[in-house]
Amino acid sequence: MSGNGRKNGSDEESAPDRGKAAASRTLLGALTGSWVAQACYAAAVLGIADILAEGPKGAAEIAGECDAHPDGVHRILRALASVGIFEQDEQDRFSLTPVSALLRSDAPNSMRNSAIMLGEEVFRSFGSLVHAVRTGTPAFDEVHGVPMYTYLQEHKEVARTFNAALGSRGAVPAAFAHCSLDGVRTVVDIGGGNGNLLAEVLTDRPELHGVLLELPEAVSQARQRLAAAGLTDRTTLVEGSFFEEVPTGGDLYLLSRCLHNWTDEKALAILRTTRAALPPGGRLVILEKLIPAGPGPSQAKVYDLLMLAMVEGRNRTAPEYRALAEKAGFEVTAVHPAPATDPNGEGAIEVIAV
Repeated sequence: MSGNGRKNGSDEESAPDRGKAAASRTLLGALTGSWVAQACYAAAVLGIADILAEGPKGAAEIAGECDAHPDGVHRILRALASVGIFEQDEQDRFSLTPVSALLRSDAPNSMRNSAIMLGEEVFRSFGSLVHAVRTGTPAFDEVHGVPMYTYLQEHKEVARTFNAALGSRGAVPAAFAHCSLDGVRTVVDIGGGNGNLLAEVLTDRPELHGVLLELPEAVSQARQRLAAAGLTDRTTLVEGSFFEEVPTGGDLYLLSRCLHNWTDEKALAILRTTRAALPPGGRLVILEKLIPAGPGPSQAKVYDLLMLAMVEGRNRTAPEYRALAEKAGFEVTAVHPAPATDPNGEGAIEVIAV
């Protein structure tokens, strides 16, 4: 009996220990996640995925093609292979996986520019996240001395990477499929970045004409993207600011991943400028990550930290967007959350001008 008692006592004592160990592993994984992210950034900058496009290669050969140190290349790729991003074979050669293939510059919806953007300006801004939490002002401003959009205007190469990174998310959100396009002939994409979203909408619906409103640098990229898709004759590109004027004459307007970048006051200004371009009954679809009500896991809540670090905006709940839309002269007719199978996706809010 004494032996059984000691065994039971040992089990009772070890259960909390196991729980502490699991908690420690979970926290350590979170704390070191940026190491993997920065290794992906280094691989993106060096163009390693492009080098491996033709097949497996050793670290020395890779290093020779990207002007890097063989030992450094080996150690980065070994680490990334250990978490499934690249693959390492018994001959110490490395190759692409479906994950690292997305770092190829020529991959459909390539994420190479995203890796570079997240590894540079975003990474540095998160280093000052405490500043944002304490002051309520973006960490980006503290690190770089100016707001993000001013910085992008002053650094054209960074702006090109930024627009390309946002464009890599151009797949039409699944929630948009719930929005009827009956009677629509012209779609106006307000703040449409490099045109990726509009290109995919027009490719899916060959009867549509598209209009894209953006700042000059983004319009330049959109022109190339739409031309590559064979859509030049079906698109009109307008240089301008959605704070000043939105093109008239559209049947359906899109505000995709725009409003979350701004304070409530500026988001309301964008909506009011949009409302001024629409007749009564005119349709607008807002595509944004929607924070669900109450506690629980949510990618939108995690991505809201990006807003906290980088800009003055925020991710919002559907009721918060409804309140903004109604103040701007719209009526919400439907809310379509992102599907459970795509927790990282955007929801769609349909509104009409009243």
